[in-house]
Amino acid sequence: MTPAAALDLASVFVFALTGALAASRAQLDIVGFLFFSAITAVGGGTVRDLLLDRNPVFWIAKPGILLAVAVAAVLVYFTAHMVESRARWLAWLDAAALAIAVPAGLTVAISLGYTGPIAVLMGVVTGTMGGLMRDVVANEVPMVLRQGELYVTAAAAGALLGTFVYAALGLAPALIASAAVTFGLRAGSLAFGWQLPVYRSRPPR
Repeated sequence: MTPAAALDLASVFVFALTGALAASRAQLDIVGFLFFSAITAVGGGTVRDLLLDRNPVFWIAKPGILLAVAVAAVLVYFTAHMVESRARWLAWLDAAALAIAVPAGLTVAISLGYTGPIAVLMGVVTGTMGGLMRDVVANEVPMVLRQGELYVTAAAAGALLGTFVYAALGLAPALIASAAVTFGLRAGSLAFGWQLPVYRSRPPR
């Protein structure tokens, strides 16, 4: 299994868990769990592959990935009731998935010959689009847009660092650095309230 395929599979499974947790909060049936898991798990990678004209899309090329989605959905369906705070679990699992998906996007872009801004953008897209789709369908304010939180910023910082480390040291150190920075910033936002300044409107003079 290539590094890109391994990272895609890992991010798919963890993102699928978050989709299923969102379904559990909405009290959906098993079909709802499968649907939420699927759009969350493959949404970012699908948008990435379409933008890069990668044919076929990763989960069509390796349909076994959908089995990982189904396993995650069923697992959460039967265990979510044992979790004290599903919202908190969702946020932390999403942070972990983000830290896997950003390097996955970088790896795919690099493997296709893209570096620089395109590689950074593909890391961000892979990491954020699935969760955005999940939150929109769940009728919640998307995590990527919640006031001041480090989400897209964490993904962009991790992807940007990854591209620099790749140019200097190669792929493996780049993936480690990208994952560490992405998770570190997102975890800091969740645990310590790290955030960007938000816009404050002022009355007209």
